[in-house]
Amino acid sequence: MKLIIDGIIENLQNGGGCTVYFEQLLSLYQNHNNNLDYIKFRNSHSYIGLAGQNTHVHDREMRVLERWRDVDTADLDSEAIFHSTHYRLPISKRKHKIVTTVHDFTYEYYRTGPSQWLHSWQKNRAIRNSDLVICISKNTATDLMRFCAIDESKIRIVHNGVSPVYYPLVNIAKTNEVLFVGARGGYKNFLLVAEALASVPDLELSIVGGGALTEKEVATLNQFIPGRFKHLGRVTDEELNQIYNRVFCLLYPSAYEGFGIPVIEAMRSGCPVIAVNKSSIPEISGDAAYLLEKASAGSISAALNELKSSSVCQLLIQKGLVQASHFSWKKCYEETSAVYKELY
Repeated sequence: MKLIIDGIIENLQNGGGCTVYFEQLLSLYQNHNNNLDYIKFRNSHSYIGLAGQNTHVHDREMRVLERWRDVDTADLDSEAIFHSTHYRLPISKRKHKIVTTVHDFTYEYYRTGPSQWLHSWQKNRAIRNSDLVICISKNTATDLMRFCAIDESKIRIVHNGVSPVYYPLVNIAKTNEVLFVGARGGYKNFLLVAEALASVPDLELSIVGGGALTEKEVATLNQFIPGRFKHLGRVTDEELNQIYNRVFCLLYPSAYEGFGIPVIEAMRSGCPVIAVNKSSIPEISGDAAYLLEKASAGSISAALNELKSSSVCQLLIQKGLVQASHFSWKKCYEETSAVYKELY
């Protein structure tokens, strides 16, 4: 199989779901001896490692407005399928078959102004010019048809995977930590977590990723749970697995997700999950998470108190392990490869 991957995501995102997605798939592409041309831009964050025998890395300058430019593939194989990591197209759109992966519609729901207009223009243009479009959940596919209606026969649903680095550990001491993972802005409902924990004084909050705490976040945390929170910063996958294994639960009150990778990571680690019954979360979590109908301080604190019941907690852990077994990057790779093969 011949592929051209436009790796601009490394320059746009310092970690995150899109980077994880392509990092995992690219490692499997190489292991299966696919012929891969990878376009890499200088001064990138370099999360994606490329060392396959049939992998060819093409270093390019990061030009002004590069993220919105079409990609020059004149010196690359015309038989190769083009797949951008961030909604870009080749200059010659007739030269290649094109696949685009759509992760979510966060910009369309929660952003306004020039950044939203530019993002939506670029995304819609990529979708409309693609031969096939991969959506990482049924929910994302539904959103696609709302914001950029296309012939549904072009859409393929391929769920994200979860790394085998996440698994239950034996003989690890449990703590009273409630875990919050990832970005914290707006629709993620992070500030509600502090308010909810104020009425559950025997639990503490541990925060992973998402960048430094803002002044507003620190002020809110000090107002509701002074001395009962800590920001662990960025951690490795192995460290995150240990954290999932030791904490009381993962609290994931986001109002919108294209997939929600932390939910499946936690379940695979044997960590119970509290989340909100919206967007892709019920699709991904099944009946294995404690789902809130609405994110509020009261509903979150009630769920935390109910989870203190050993029987409730153990039931969620067991269901979570089963649910997580339905997802893997190997399965994602195989289904993505099947999409490519449709175009040969």
